[in-house]
Amino acid sequence: QLQASGGGLVQAGGSLRLSCAASERAFSGRTVGWFRQPPGKERYFVASIRWSGGTTYYADSVKGRFTISKDSAKNTVYLQMNSLKPEDTAVYYCASGFVIASTVKRRESYISWGQGTLVTVSS
Repeated sequence: QLQASGGGLVQAGGSLRLSCAASERAFSGRTVGWFRQPPGKERYFVASIRWSGGTTYYADSVKGRFTISKDSAKNTVYLQMNSLKPEDTAVYYCASGFVIASTVKRRESYISWGQGTLVTVSS
């Protein structure tokens, strides 16, 4: 099971750090991704990190503002979100799967999902 946390209400320009905790088995050998679903819209890719090696990918809309990282000792993946904008408002989900690089942005590549955490950015 993946457990996402850290969402909340923040003003534009502010920062939040999301956490995705799971058992080592849920992450071992997998890619861990963050997706978000704005109100009334579909869920789409934000960032991912390969548990072994640490290769990262980002959506163009968050490059330079968001940073994904991992703490192997805590079996936790983080999403540090800086310079937040109102358009970043969404429910954020973490997910894991055996993902190849060419499909890292596809929801269907991930087999395990957390419950989501709401991020609201006010203007």
